[in-house]
Amino acid sequence: MAPRVLVVDDEPGVRTALRRGLTAEGMEVAVAGDGVEALRLAGTGAFDVVVLDLMLPGLSGYRVLERMRAQDVTTPVLLISAKNGEVDQADGLDLGADGYLVKPFSFLVLVAQVRALLRRRDAAARQTGLRVGRLEIDRTAREVSWSGRPVALSPREYDLLVALAGHPESVVPKDDLLRMVWGEEQFVTRNVVEVYIGYLRRKLASAGAGHLVRTVRGQGYRVSDEPA
Repeated sequence: MAPRVLVVDDEPGVRTALRRGLTAEGMEVAVAGDGVEALRLAGTGAFDVVVLDLMLPGLSGYRVLERMRAQDVTTPVLLISAKNGEVDQADGLDLGADGYLVKPFSFLVLVAQVRALLRRRDAAARQTGLRVGRLEIDRTAREVSWSGRPVALSPREYDLLVALAGHPESVVPKDDLLRMVWGEEQFVTRNVVEVYIGYLRRKLASAGAGHLVRTVRGQGYRVSDEPA
């Protein structure tokens, strides 16, 4: 599934250029032009990387980053700024940024930085657990719990849930689930995804989490612990 990137900059030209460029690199891009909107979007945890300008109306990039981390939003953040002082860069990194680029920058360097953050995020995810609201997944032990109570799943149901929970609040198409869960197995069709979604929902419903896996008609499925 395409990585989701949030680009935050108060200059419309910069937003447009980065959206076009990152989209051409195979990424799904959303944009924001002020700090308040940036915090609202970033706070959903639905993005894989946030590219965040420091000088923003409403809330500065520093404050957006600070509040993201205070809300336990761990999405990697790449700061961009015309400020090139060592103190500015150190302040951003101390607040929890994962990288810092000084304007004007090369688009190729920005793409390389974004891809590096995506690789780092993926490596960390493989080593740690997943959490979506009251759902917890221990990847090491391959165990699932809901509100602290264990949920018994078959290996295929577990892999399907991990594929969905790895992108909380994002729609995962059936074809992507087929590739992630069934790989190159022959004679497997998109219908098998629907069948196993049904199995998974019944197991989750018995644990009180029947609302967790949701169908987005014509698109795929998403995991959310928010009220429907």
